[in-house]
Amino acid sequence: MTRPSILAVTIVLLGTAALAGCQKAGPSPAGVSWLSGKPRYVGVGIYAAGRMWAQLVQAQAAKDPAAATLDDDEQVIVVIDSATGELRQCGNLSGYCTRMNPWSATPSPAAVVRHAVQLQADDARRGN
Repeated sequence: MTRPSILAVTIVLLGTAALAGCQKAGPSPAGVSWLSGKPRYVGVGIYAAGRMWAQLVQAQAAKDPAAATLDDDEQVIVVIDSATGELRQCGNLSGYCTRMNPWSATPSPAAVVRHAVQLQADDARRGN
């Protein structure tokens, strides 16, 4: 009986190791599959938090008085979920996010504390 050569054993081991990695990887906790090269969340842009951003009604207010609020946000980060098409807008300091799915049958508008027209009327009364 002949002994296999070191080269033949090395080739078999390398082939086995390469094939062992041939399974579909699930999504990572951060929503990125590094093996596929397709990120789940894709950046759309970063925008200044406008006046109306601070008027959004938050689903849950932070109980910690030191926690940042919508008034503290300086930028709004916008991303799209490549799996669902949902757009997310998130404040850079508060971490508060709003969502919009433009393909849903009944897109719901964001709830606000005060509307732009009301803010303009306040400005006019104060002479701004």
